[in-house]
Amino acid sequence: MVELLENELNMPDRQSSKGNQLKFSRDNIWYKADYLGYEGLVEYTVSKLLGLSDLARNEYVDYELDEIVYNGQKFNACKSADFTDGWQLITLERLFKQQFGRGLNNIIYSIDDHEQRLDAIVSEVERTTGIADFGIYMCKVLAVDALFLNEDRHTHNLAVLMDGKGNYKLAPIFDNGAGLLSDTMMEYPLNQDVIELIDRVKPKTFCDDFTEQLNIAESKYGQQIKFDFNYSQVSEIVMGAEQYDEGIRKRVIDIIMQMRRKYQYLFIS
Repeated sequence: MVELLENELNMPDRQSSKGNQLKFSRDNIWYKADYLGYEGLVEYTVSKLLGLSDLARNEYVDYELDEIVYNGQKFNACKSADFTDGWQLITLERLFKQQFGRGLNNIIYSIDDHEQRLDAIVSEVERTTGIADFGIYMCKVLAVDALFLNEDRHTHNLAVLMDGKGNYKLAPIFDNGAGLLSDTMMEYPLNQDVIELIDRVKPKTFCDDFTEQLNIAESKYGQQIKFDFNYSQVSEIVMGAEQYDEGIRKRVIDIIMQMRRKYQYLFIS
């Protein structure tokens, strides 16, 4: 447990459609407090399961669990090492507003065709940053979001790294806490059926269907990620997070296994 101070608040422009959770920075460690449910548990769990995929270790942010105290209140939280290494993390929305006076989200949703929306994201980012193979990166992100039901991926939390000299590079995959029905306060109450809730979740990247988004991306760039985890591994990871109620942990396991069955083709075996 760590007590954090107001001058350690770190609330940049990475916005959520659900509001802004408390975020802090101390000694090159970033902390995020739970806000609407069990976001920290999801960040932690997803990062551990990404470790059981064929992603390289530098392609995703690894999270650990913690508890924080702020203004006398205790919060469940997650933490990660600062991955910027002297570079600046800038959201695609902010980058495009700075460069062109128009946000990328506005560009995307001025296009009716969903496939062309993805084309616009990829081509505009590659043209603006010089980053190659941004489509492959998007394909990986969309697969992670589909499998773990991250409904809050949009141009305010898709980001790249820049060094202030005109150089850009990909950011690791991060900010997965809105997945796995973590919003128990507003959207996905604990007393409702998980199967029905799963059917209600809709993404926001470039259309409102996870499978459609992923199918479009994979039709263009191929399948770019494989997972290799089973029930025992999921259970060991999640049930070890004892700061969360057992009912929440069992729900998270149930959701993950439901989604594993749905996206079986993403798994090695």
